[in-house]
Amino acid sequence: MTMAHLNRRNLVKMAGSLPALGAFPASAAPARIVAVVEGNPAVPVAWALDQLRQALVANNESLKSVPAQAVQGASLAILVAAHGSRLASGFAPARLAPAPEQFRLASGTLSGTPAILVAAGDTRGFVYALLELAERVRFGGAVALHLKQDVEEAPANRVRSVARSFCSEIDDKPWFYSQDFWHGYLDMLAASRFNRFNFFLGIGYDFPRGVTGDYFHFPYPYLVAVPGYDVHAVPLAEGEHERNLAMLQFIARETVARGLDFQLGLWTHAYQWTDSPNSDHHITGLTAETHAPYCRDALAMILKAVPEISGLTMRIHGESGIPEGSYPFWQTLFDAIPAAGRTIEIDMHAKGLDQTMIDMAVKTGMPVKAGAKYSAEHQSLGYHQADIRPVEIPHGAATNAVFAVSEGDRRFTRYGYADLYRQGQKYELLYRLWPGTQHHLLWGDPAQAAAFGRTSHFCNAAGLELMEPLTFKGREGSGHGGGRCAYADKSLDPGIDDWKKFAASYRIWGRLLYNPSAAPDAWRRDLSRRYGAAAPAAEDALSRASRILPLLTSAHLPSASNHDLDYEMAMNMPIVEGLDTPYTDTPDPKRYGYVSPLDPQLFSTIAGHADDLMAGRRSAKYSPTEVAAWLESLASASEKALAQARAKAGTNVEFRRLDEDSRIVTGMGRYYAAKLRAALLYEIWQKSHDPKAGALALAQYEKGRAAWAALAARANDVYVADISYGRIPKRRGNWADRLAGIDKDIAAMRAAVAAGGTGDAGPAIAKAVSLYKRPSVSCEHAAPDSFRAGAALPLSLTAGQGMSVRLFYRHVNHAERWRDMPMQRAGKAFTAAIPADYTDSPFPLQYYFELSRPDAAWLYPAFNASLSNQPYYAVWKRR
Repeated sequence: MTMAHLNRRNLVKMAGSLPALGAFPASAAPARIVAVVEGNPAVPVAWALDQLRQALVANNESLKSVPAQAVQGASLAILVAAHGSRLASGFAPARLAPAPEQFRLASGTLSGTPAILVAAGDTRGFVYALLELAERVRFGGAVALHLKQDVEEAPANRVRSVARSFCSEIDDKPWFYSQDFWHGYLDMLAASRFNRFNFFLGIGYDFPRGVTGDYFHFPYPYLVAVPGYDVHAVPLAEGEHERNLAMLQFIARETVARGLDFQLGLWTHAYQWTDSPNSDHHITGLTAETHAPYCRDALAMILKAVPEISGLTMRIHGESGIPEGSYPFWQTLFDAIPAAGRTIEIDMHAKGLDQTMIDMAVKTGMPVKAGAKYSAEHQSLGYHQADIRPVEIPHGAATNAVFAVSEGDRRFTRYGYADLYRQGQKYELLYRLWPGTQHHLLWGDPAQAAAFGRTSHFCNAAGLELMEPLTFKGREGSGHGGGRCAYADKSLDPGIDDWKKFAASYRIWGRLLYNPSAAPDAWRRDLSRRYGAAAPAAEDALSRASRILPLLTSAHLPSASNHDLDYEMAMNMPIVEGLDTPYTDTPDPKRYGYVSPLDPQLFSTIAGHADDLMAGRRSAKYSPTEVAAWLESLASASEKALAQARAKAGTNVEFRRLDEDSRIVTGMGRYYAAKLRAALLYEIWQKSHDPKAGALALAQYEKGRAAWAALAARANDVYVADISYGRIPKRRGNWADRLAGIDKDIAAMRAAVAAGGTGDAGPAIAKAVSLYKRPSVSCEHAAPDSFRAGAALPLSLTAGQGMSVRLFYRHVNHAERWRDMPMQRAGKAFTAAIPADYTDSPFPLQYYFELSRPDAAWLYPAFNASLSNQPYYAVWKRR
């Protein structure tokens, strides 16, 4: 097979903006490095080869394209050829079997000349291989082309996507219209090995109420004028929708020319705003009767005008502006997709997704994906929550007809994989990581990124879409210019290229989603270029800081909605009863101590842990005291590494951005560690009226307040006073704004505990303030790689003496709760079996073990030191 056969799409028509291979600079003397390209390369391969040429030119080298018989005299030949090519006889056999997006770099000879083989099974594999060589040259010079060992890599996840949204006319038009922005941004995505770019429109509001900034919210009239309909976005300048469509065409072409798929996200189909007298625009010319046909015909025009669109992402629940259960609307809209005459994926947001919608999408004959939120609307630790919060469990019929499905018996679809792993479905599951936990500050932890790389194809899911930093900046009409990164210190502002602040994060995530076991060079070359001698310490500091908020998200989540909870700058949730809470999406009573973890199966609530301490019980769940200790440890380690990096970084602007953001996050780590302890001690005080518990609770809260005040004071010199992600106070402002809520809660706590008491909770207090160390007991378990439906699945765990073990198991289905049973001792092992009638199910299985002895209880598998492993087992393959 030649490279000409690898051009899966008709990309050659776009070659006008790319260099022809014959255009590589020639010289009178024989080129030191030559390229031999078998066949006729697809446009993305030509683009990647030009990236290699540019890297060599920057290092005073050249790259000339020659036929295979003309390599004599060159110091090095780069052979670009398909697996099994006859030209590759001078190279050792491949280790990996050919696969999509897999590539190989190998040293050998071509006609007696030293050579590197660039081999792949498809266009994208060649792009990654050539970009890998380009990067080695860029960071290490031409000498880096002499490979110490062959390189063979294949992707762990079929989809590795980045989504960027247009939310604010003020903030987003500058980058949307900038071709230079898109060149740099898309180059970066390709180099990071993302394979899909999703451009979101219509996600600026959850509901079309109180609308102000609404550009692109109902996207169609901003892009096309549909014959037969007199539909307009008013006001819109003459020629503006043509300009917008031309820009969308440009973005799509440039995306595909780099080997990425181009996906268009259409999140809103509402065309009427309610209670919105100050909206910037309004839609004219539509009625209820023409709404669906217009949307169908407008979509058809866009698909025809932008042939590079290979997929559509759609919100299909009530926030789309279409009441749930309005199946005729979606059927009409979907008619446009097969009519385009090419394969176009339908990616339906999983909230409110039911079988009727699935069947409707499948009937189009197009590939279908169900887009589930990975960890609600936040970033958790890198594993799928073992269970959902109590408020996600259905509790009767919906009371709002707009949300008849997602607030009714399919409420559990809102924030996880729901029941979408059912065997035999004709769709793929794709995870989407929402930007609620970390969306404005710099973050990047290779350990957590690798964890997501391993778990994004959990039970054979397709992969992950990362909703990038700043996704909702300027949402709900809150944009006000001055740069999306909102720096007050303009020396830190990357300007229109806001992605440059987060470039290291993209690199870490993209490379580790592609290969979770990638060698550290995959991201450290880039970090060394950015941070120089400070790079090792800077990486350590950023990694530790980047674990703080995901840990907090998994362990203590006041709201699953990013619209409610901005954990980077959260409004204070009161510990003390009687104060207003900013969060409604949380269990009753709505106080800090009763907040559910994102994963209530593995983490305990503050109030639940207080009950355990008062009763002298040991729970195997991870407790608030353990979480507080982890937060403090991460903050301390990050601060230590930051000090080391500062000594070597000088005035490096890239490091200063990392330094300032990491200081803010470590300050929050110290604040939340103290607040968790304060809330725990306050719950003990409430249950015992031991004055010592009250005094300690107040002291911890004041300690936390000091940490928050310190980070807020420093942040005031770095960021503007209004970092806006929405129109109401909890979605905008600055860290200093949150102090008033903290102070109010502290005052209420001081007044409450001033009443004193005579209770004695000494043992509970002692455990609350001490560091609990889980037993370290050697265990062995061989997880089965498959199961047979309708047959018992035997399991065994080898563990020491003097303990008991329980097996916890469940279908991989968030609509169900966990079951457990005691395991029986059999020699050195404990044994049990998941019953045959339970395995007789359309769902995969998952399980873990709880070990206990009179003084302790713990889980297996436990979290590792970097909190980056999956703390349970899953079996999805069937025999």
